[in-house]
Amino acid sequence: DMTALVPVSVLTGFLGSGKTTLLGAMLRRPEFAKTAVVMNEFGDVALDHHLIETSEEDLIALSTGCLCCASRGDLTLAIGGLLARREAGQIAFERIVIETTGMADPAPILQGLMLDPVLSKHTRLGRVVATVDALAGDNALNTRPEARRQAAFADQLIITKSDLAGADAVAALAKRVKTLNPMAALTIGALGDVDPSVLLPALDPQMDRWGAMMGASEDNHSHHHHHDAHGEVTSITLRRTTPVRAAALPLLLETLAEVYGPKLLRIKGLAAIAEAPERPAVIHGVQHVFHPMEWLDAWPDDDRTTRLTLIGEGLMAGWPDILLDFLDEESGLAMS
Repeated sequence: DMTALVPVSVLTGFLGSGKTTLLGAMLRRPEFAKTAVVMNEFGDVALDHHLIETSEEDLIALSTGCLCCASRGDLTLAIGGLLARREAGQIAFERIVIETTGMADPAPILQGLMLDPVLSKHTRLGRVVATVDALAGDNALNTRPEARRQAAFADQLIITKSDLAGADAVAALAKRVKTLNPMAALTIGALGDVDPSVLLPALDPQMDRWGAMMGASEDNHSHHHHHDAHGEVTSITLRRTTPVRAAALPLLLETLAEVYGPKLLRIKGLAAIAEAPERPAVIHGVQHVFHPMEWLDAWPDDDRTTRLTLIGEGLMAGWPDILLDFLDEESGLAMS
């Protein structure tokens, strides 16, 4: 049962982009009372001393009911440790939030959650939230590949400090991150004025998994694509009306992973499967690692087309379409 799994949300974002402010607001809110926070670099975050009730070496209980756990090393180990203590009845929590360092690439964290045999049995990926600074964000996106990757991995993008930048600058940055990652929901917040509930996973895990894609606007039919020598992160959305044979889907995903290798950052989508037209398959991948296939109970709306969004560095626009044509042929041959 998906709902029994502990959701793990990841808070990422470039240095100084307001992650700590968002986390601080979260730790004070009653709806986060049963949250365990794993901080990748404890030194980054100054916890208010009046929040702290008790402290073991690596575990701090906060007066609001949150737990904080410092992890300088392996996040997978840290989360495994929290789960073991929860199992033993030493601590209680319902969700985990990981705050990464400003320089971190989210990919290994997300892959760790999917691949680790213990974690994949007990946790599910909640939301990936990335903060982008309205003042310094554009420059970070221009100069720092990790800033581009953080934005590309997000399910939820938050532009922070919008009150300090001009409205035009904020609008331009919003347009830029939306082009970079059309799947993500976008929130614009003033200094410290971001609702921390963006870090709460949806009650229905399936809705969470692909819900952000629906935020993608209808201009998805056009490829958001501008060629750039700097390994610019771009996105391509593929649509197909012909249902795909279930057996052909892993083939497509494997081929995509082979063609693009580590350049492919994230794939999300819904697929219409010929054998089960009423239940779309949820596709979710981080680089070459794909989440085990899940099915929704029903289509979320009247649109029953297969739609896949690929986000990656220097994706060539034509390639995926060729692969899909190949799939159509394979499916066609198999169907006849």
